[in-house]
Amino acid sequence: MPEFRRLLIDGVPRTVEVANEQYTAIDGSRRSVADAIHLPPVTPTKIACVHLNYRSRLEELGRKQPPAPTYFWKPPSCLNAHRGKVVRPQNCQFLNYEGEFVLVVGRTTRNIRPEEAPDYILGYTLGNDMGLHDFRDTDENSMVRVKGSDTLGPLGPGVVTDWNFRGKRIRTFVDGNVVQDDSTDGLLWDPHYVLADLARSITLERGDLIMIGTPANSRPVKPGSKVVVEVEGLGRLENEIVSAELGISAEYGAQPSASDGVQSIALGADFKRRG
Repeated sequence: MPEFRRLLIDGVPRTVEVANEQYTAIDGSRRSVADAIHLPPVTPTKIACVHLNYRSRLEELGRKQPPAPTYFWKPPSCLNAHRGKVVRPQNCQFLNYEGEFVLVVGRTTRNIRPEEAPDYILGYTLGNDMGLHDFRDTDENSMVRVKGSDTLGPLGPGVVTDWNFRGKRIRTFVDGNVVQDDSTDGLLWDPHYVLADLARSITLERGDLIMIGTPANSRPVKPGSKVVVEVEGLGRLENEIVSAELGISAEYGAQPSASDGVQSIALGADFKRRG
């Protein structure tokens, strides 16, 4: 399956085709992507994310399936890349991983039907919809800081243009241990439906992203941990969690919280068992 990545090559961002973990440099030589500096594979104008789109996640949180998908935004400024560092502020403790796959829009999309969606999709990539749940009390409805803070949008390593999302295993690892393990068959709404649903009222452009959702067992991670998202046919997205030099300023604005509401989302079923 064709895969394209954006790499920093000799100081210049370039999009290259990758085969057998190698790409062709400007001088014609074949180089390994293992030695390359990765960039997010696309530059979107919009990043839409689906709430609660896996049956396992819905059941874990004890929620009923809504009649239609609901969404939130991540700003493009939060994007991070394969092997990039995800920063947790010093005075925050609920930074959660959410492994998922991501739809990449291929051309201007407006008012289409689900069965037409494949003609408007460039391909798919991997994402880790990191969430800083310490701010969930103040950003409950918008999740502006929860999901939009700097570095919380790891994406990549590349875009695979001929990938069938059905029946694929999706896993997340923390320090080599499997922490999420599901199948894309557990989706409540598939990518074709989601793209058509959003495009009823929002014009999507080439390179825009839709994060399709995460399965059960999203949990907080600490600085020093390595998080890997793996989906059959899309590869592996790796990121390290690091601590910021400073915490969130206490001089003004809402402060990080550890309320029951925050912990019920950040800890999932573990919070219920502990309670």
